Amino acid sequence: MRIFSTFLLVVLLSACSTVRLAYDNAETYLRWRATDYLELDGEMSDQLDAAIAGFVSWHRANALPQYATLLDQADERFARGLGSADLLWGYDVAMVQVQESLRVGAEKMAPLLDRLTPPQIAHFERQLAEDNRKFARENLRGGEREQRRRRTERNVERLEDWVGKLSQPQVDRVAQYSARAPLLDEMRDRDHKRLQAELLRMLRAHQARERLAELAATWQRGREPAYVAGLEAARKEYFGMILDIDKSLSPQQRSRAQRKLRGYAEDFRKLSR
Repeated sequence: MRIFSTFLLVVLLSACSTVRLAYDNAETYLRWRATDYLELDGEMSDQLDAAIAGFVSWHRANALPQYATLLDQADERFARGLGSADLLWGYDVAMVQVQESLRVGAEKMAPLLDRLTPPQIAHFERQLAEDNRKFARENLRGGEREQRRRRTERNVERLEDWVGKLSQPQVDRVAQYSARAPLLDEMRDRDHKRLQAELLRMLRAHQARERLAELAATWQRGREPAYVAGLEAARKEYFGMILDIDKSLSPQQRSRAQRKLRGYAEDFRKLSR
């Protein structure tokens, strides 16, 4: 699931030129990421290639046209100024798209995963542990003030990628969001480990065909109640920040974001063909 979700993030969040590059090299990229987790050779390596090719073919034909349509709709909403309903719509449709793609990716990979041997599963488990250590290094270091500072910097960078240089009041509004929204990375880390443990149990029982697609599409089930509440509080704060930033955008900033939305939509149409 992780390699397909990584690829989806590249497609959904990168610059348009990177989207084209990702799709031109999608199968190579996914295989390279998969081999971090799976030690395969011979027939199993060929099976991995077939699973990746099947997913990319499905995604190109089915997901990309939907992305293009949704971006057209987002452009229309953004042009008239955002409201709370627009943000809820954007979040809901994005989650539907991600869940569907993860489900299909899981279906493609499940037969191969059910063939993993104990040594291969052990290698997979070690790689997950390394991922967890990397997450901790990048997100859990420092005290609360340092973590909130890093969150402000990340969000300023992401917004400036869309709208260009933020004004000081806009940067201040991002910092206000970061100060108000709860810090969730420790609970996020525990949730990652919960899903990893469930996946490893599934692999050891050779039940991927039976259960992996459902796990991929419903990964949010079983979360700590405090984490669910924290995510909702953080989302509310984030939406409030976005609405305030939207009201403060200059014509140049809004125009830049609209060009990017239209560029994405056009790229997705071309790639789907």
